[in-house]
Amino acid sequence: QVQLQESGPGLVKPSQTLSLTCTVSGGSITTNNYFWIRQPPGKGLEWIGCIASSGYTFYTPSLKSRTSISRDTSKNQFTLQLSSVTPEDTAVYYCARVGPQGGTQFDYWGQGTQVTVSS
Repeated sequence: QVQLQESGPGLVKPSQTLSLTCTVSGGSITTNNYFWIRQPPGKGLEWIGCIASSGYTFYTPSLKSRTSISRDTSKNQFTLQLSSVTPEDTAVYYCARVGPQGGTQFDYWGQGTQVTVSS
């Protein structure tokens, strides 16, 4: 049974860096691609970036300058860092695994974690 669990602070001050970790169990981060996705209040899902099974990363263009995704294969975790946050970065943040169909067809999701950007 594959499980994904997001963790990190629920409150971040403006201009600081948001840092979240996704811990994967029941599957290896070196055999699938994984995404960070968020949903701002009242809006749809927005994908932030991906870390491929190879470790290669790519990011949505609008967030690329502020985003970094890395991984620790020994802990089977990957981490999102989003710098210079503003209240517009307030959202529920999810990690998700790309399924056998590839692309952005996700087969497993974390439960999501609320991050609020506020002073």
